[in-house]
Amino acid sequence: MTTPSKPIRLSAFDMMVPVHQSPGLWRHPESRVHEYTSLSYWTELARTLEEAGFSALFLADIPGVYDVYGGSGAAANRGGVQVPLLDPLVAVPAMAAVTQTLGFGITASVTYEQPYLLARTFSTLDHFTDGRVAWNIVTSYQDSAAQNMGMAGQIPHDERYDRADEYMEVMYKLFEGSFEPDAVRADAEANVFVDPAKVHDIGHEGTWFSVPGQALASPGPQRTPLLFQAGSSKRGQEFALDHAEAIFLSGGSTSLIRRWVDGIRDGLEERGRSRDEVKIFTLATIVVADTDEEAQARLESYTPYVDTESALALFGGWTGVDLAGADPEDTIEHVQTEANHSALASFTTLSDGKKWTVRDLAEFVAIGGRGPVIVGSPATVADELERWMEEADIDGFNISAAVRPADLERFGQYVTPELRRRGVLAEPEPGRTIREQITGQGPWLADGHQGASFRVG
Repeated sequence: MTTPSKPIRLSAFDMMVPVHQSPGLWRHPESRVHEYTSLSYWTELARTLEEAGFSALFLADIPGVYDVYGGSGAAANRGGVQVPLLDPLVAVPAMAAVTQTLGFGITASVTYEQPYLLARTFSTLDHFTDGRVAWNIVTSYQDSAAQNMGMAGQIPHDERYDRADEYMEVMYKLFEGSFEPDAVRADAEANVFVDPAKVHDIGHEGTWFSVPGQALASPGPQRTPLLFQAGSSKRGQEFALDHAEAIFLSGGSTSLIRRWVDGIRDGLEERGRSRDEVKIFTLATIVVADTDEEAQARLESYTPYVDTESALALFGGWTGVDLAGADPEDTIEHVQTEANHSALASFTTLSDGKKWTVRDLAEFVAIGGRGPVIVGSPATVADELERWMEEADIDGFNISAAVRPADLERFGQYVTPELRRRGVLAEPEPGRTIREQITGQGPWLADGHQGASFRVG
């Protein structure tokens, strides 16, 4: 395997739930996810990831329960499928306090969070983490969330993104256009903590939002947190091209991911942005052992714990498609819903001609979600990671664990030393913000990013 043309960036993909991507594996004897409500579980994981050379811990979040399968949340509750769900924003300061280089990508929904208060939350986290916080911008895709937020149902898919564009304008004004960089003086002799001449009301009045006043919190080291986005639908990709600094994709083959990557890089160029300005990560689940045979045996040992009903509950939550009662040999067909368009498309219209049955889908989703499962010795895993880097033209991986946190611990034990031996791991450096770690640029939004146009002072 030839050395990849760019270093491999690593992020861990997790969620503060019993089951994230691998339904049923919480029952595995090495699983410790029954401890997920303990803060020490997450601080230990943060230390583990930092020692293993990860640039970030990317924490997924949803504001509702997966209640599509069978018309209720019963299957999700029974299997612990992304429920009960803790708030990831609360845990970040504790994880930051025990690490120096690890960044934290936090999911927050522009559909349900008020921009005025969310800007304060992210500025607070940017201060408390010394600039190691990123925001995964999502529009959300669950009817249950909309209903529990007092709405009749979801805002239509594309309209969610239209609204999100205005939401981002408000956030840029709060992060970049309210406090000038030297507004906070803390000058005891002059009796001036904040120079009022350098603080500005943002005066936003739009279609969906009215925010007349100034930001509550002064900006942190990054001003705007590093911006992640994970939409692969056509409208989602357009949003990402306008706003994202890093993009997270999920797909089972290098050809599918490369198709998306080429579209992203072409779109960046059309917008006058550099083709490599946005860093692209893809999902992968790693099962590693000393030899290929031992790793394969380890994967096979997971099979008895797989919970296919919970896998279908997870799929139903992603896509809005209820497969309860379906024949296992039925073929998955594409239907348009207001949920996650790319999740369903990856098993239908974008599946490179493969016909997925209900059984195929449940078995695939059960270990690894929508991404590949890479199995083997440290050398085999490293070879495969390098192959994906070259064939898909990506910048790194969001690494998911089937057995949590054991598979992430084993990655650090087995794979990280091999990547370091090969000199291909992008190692984080102390004292740098997550934007600097991931993009290689400065701590603030690049001057060419649309958010920078709102900067004052």
